[in-house]
Amino acid sequence: MEEFTHCSLCPRDCRADRAGGKRGACRERDKVRIARAALHMWEEPCITGRGGSGTVFFSGCTLGCVFCQNASIARGGAGKEVSVDYLAEIFLRLQEEGAENINLVTGDHFVPQIVKGLQRGRDGGLCIPVVYNTSSYVKADTLRCLEGLVDIYLPDFKYYDSGRAYRYAKAKDYPLTAKEAIKEMVRQQGKPEFVGKNGEGLDSRKYNALEDGEGILMRRGTIVRHLLLPGGLEDSKKIISYLLETYGETIYISIMNQYTPMGVFPEMPELNSRVAEEEYEALLDFAIEKGLENGFFQEGDTAKESFIPSFDGEGV
Repeated sequence: MEEFTHCSLCPRDCRADRAGGKRGACRERDKVRIARAALHMWEEPCITGRGGSGTVFFSGCTLGCVFCQNASIARGGAGKEVSVDYLAEIFLRLQEEGAENINLVTGDHFVPQIVKGLQRGRDGGLCIPVVYNTSSYVKADTLRCLEGLVDIYLPDFKYYDSGRAYRYAKAKDYPLTAKEAIKEMVRQQGKPEFVGKNGEGLDSRKYNALEDGEGILMRRGTIVRHLLLPGGLEDSKKIISYLLETYGETIYISIMNQYTPMGVFPEMPELNSRVAEEEYEALLDFAIEKGLENGFFQEGDTAKESFIPSFDGEGV
């Protein structure tokens, strides 16, 4: 593909000849690699539903945070090469297995192939929603290629401070890039839309009024995720404030406490521990005080490696 001869799909603009066998900043060549394609039960309730989300985990990553919980596929060698035709077959198989949606995880560096895979999947009968799960370190122009093919965006907003973004991901431009990316996602999707247990359409106000979300599925919209890091409370508050002031009820915000140290960080000692319960509670209190209504919180001991799937090639 022409896009991969001097690759500039992501903000790194590495210009690598991925088509010629060179690895880009994402650590990938031009052949799609997947580490797992299976039903996943640990997404937000309106994504997981009853049947599970049909997650497809792509190898490689444009951002590369030092604490990545999926490091074995983002920076490691896990993953198998698949063709675009086989990618479409995977989408259709997950649909047959009862997936509520197709959930594309960290695929920014494979967008041209994903576009073709989704188009071929639709030609073959793919009709469930498509979720695009991203770090938000992606160009808005790249996201425009997905318009009309993606139904739900599930982006992260990791860092508000450019110094923290550089410290943890060597991406000083991450805050601005993420803002522009999320802006494009919201432009494409507009206000959230849900489907109830009997297939009836629900607006976000009706969804919020429910005591639980069992059987309620998002069909269109944007859910911005934020993972609280140890010692990162003030930066997290800035992210929550920005999202609420900019988008209000147009998006949902998912505030997560599941940070798990995946190694030892001698030069970043703050990353060697889990998030203190009082820090997470303080962030939730702040979000509620700021007026957050369309949101998801995590309860209990979610900071466990059990929430990180085994990337053993299942489903590939």
